[in-house]
Amino acid sequence: MTLEPEVLRADERTMIEAFLDEQRAGLRDALDGLTEEQARRRLVPSATTLLGLVKHAVFVERVWSEEAVLRRPRAELGLPEVAGESFLLTEDDTVASVLAAHDAACATARAIHAAVALEDLVEGNRRGPLRLRWVQLHLLRELAQHCGHADILREQVLAEDARH
Repeated sequence: MTLEPEVLRADERTMIEAFLDEQRAGLRDALDGLTEEQARRRLVPSATTLLGLVKHAVFVERVWSEEAVLRRPRAELGLPEVAGESFLLTEDDTVASVLAAHDAACATARAIHAAVALEDLVEGNRRGPLRLRWVQLHLLRELAQHCGHADILREQVLAEDARH
């Protein structure tokens, strides 16, 4: 996804949101055209898989909107207390179900963040009060990191399949 030229001259909030959406799309694109097996394939010692990365992104979106801004506890949201557990896949997780959850989490995060000014403090994070700007920039940093992971994992999956 390439940012539209008008984003280059936009206000700060529009720029941040455009970069967030670019990273969100990058994670989704990593699953494009893959089979369920390919999306679940483990190629590193950790539990990280392409599908697990997108499932983790659902967790991240919800933590930085519903928990941080709305102050809803993870247990109430049905989220694991430990971030690492959000990578773990169940038998019910499919590419379609995880992408649907990702769509919903991103839409909810956009709506929640839109109701708060960048300078406003949000009080639901364990670090204490944070400005929404910090929350969005942290979210951007985390999503960009996971997009990099996804790019490498996708390349490995496709290369492994090409060899066989």
